Amino acid sequence: MRPEDAHHMDRALELGRRGLGNTWPNPAVGCVLVRDGAVVGEGWTQPGGRPHAEAMALELAGASAKGATAYVTLEPCAHHGATPPCADALIAAGISRVVAPFADEDPRVSGKGFAKLRTAGVEVTTGVGADEAARHHTGFFHRVRHGRPLLTLKLATSLDGRIATASGDSQWITGPETRAYVHGLRATHDAVMVGAGTARADDPLLTVRGRDVVQQPVRIVVSRRLDLPQNSQMSRTVDEAPLWLCHAEDAPQEVRNLWTDLGATLIEVPLNGRQLDISALMQALGSQGLTRVFCEGGGDLAASLLAADRVDALDLHQGGVIIGAEGRPALGALGLDKLSEAPRFVLDRVTSIGNDVVQSWTRHRRQSQE
Repeated sequence: MRPEDAHHMDRALELGRRGLGNTWPNPAVGCVLVRDGAVVGEGWTQPGGRPHAEAMALELAGASAKGATAYVTLEPCAHHGATPPCADALIAAGISRVVAPFADEDPRVSGKGFAKLRTAGVEVTTGVGADEAARHHTGFFHRVRHGRPLLTLKLATSLDGRIATASGDSQWITGPETRAYVHGLRATHDAVMVGAGTARADDPLLTVRGRDVVQQPVRIVVSRRLDLPQNSQMSRTVDEAPLWLCHAEDAPQEVRNLWTDLGATLIEVPLNGRQLDISALMQALGSQGLTRVFCEGGGDLAASLLAADRVDALDLHQGGVIIGAEGRPALGALGLDKLSEAPRFVLDRVTSIGNDVVQSWTRHRRQSQE
């Protein structure tokens, strides 16, 4: 590792973050080309996963790429997919050195890119920026390892853990600054998911607003029988942002046809008792290519995800208001008899936003079945 490597990898990671939420099913990669101490090309993975970051940086650099060092936030691909292998492109451009944090866990790559580069005489350095890159690519790797996207559950509650009054009034528990923060979280995820109860009660739009985005996240509603309002904000904006409806086999065919005609994508999920099988649901979303899903409720869906051990990260947004025991709880029943059976999370950070407190938690790995 050379003294300048960490600096240029930080820049590559910064570029890669621009792709979060819009490169699925591919990883959001950043690339910086440096020759004689000067940056000659930069790039990041484009929407839909192509062109890749390396191709963008090489195009910008042109002939200046010859003899340069490429800082890439993931091992360059070695397989022919929708685009030619990036390892081949780097070799053809005359890159003399490639710096990357680690190998790609995708079995189509998994060290093959590094092997191609070394065989061609390109120096390869790994381990640079590995911790930050691992966080950056966690959704992509999660899908590769487990076949399902990384799921973050957001709960916006009062200080006493309520999400609405007894009458259902919930606007607004948190302040405008935190709501703007949520739009930023939506923008870095492939999809935003809610349950049927939230879709009926709140008529949410679930798009990113107040900031520029290359593409809107997929909007997912989990509804066993598709008993959803067909004249809703989401149904009227299918052309602006994709709408996926996850339902059971007993959803009426005439209702399925109506939603299909409106432009929604329907995903059938098997039942587990009287509810959709949550594990099968998440696998189905992974098979569609999603790597990062942001769930915004409601309480029954959140409880089902927790009970199935499918919540990987938890964002708890607390507003400075107290509602009381008659208010609606943040979670539905979990059916726990012993505290030892309760889902557990590890605190990552606590942030003050306006008058609210945002706590970010990750799943306790010893508790996970995976």
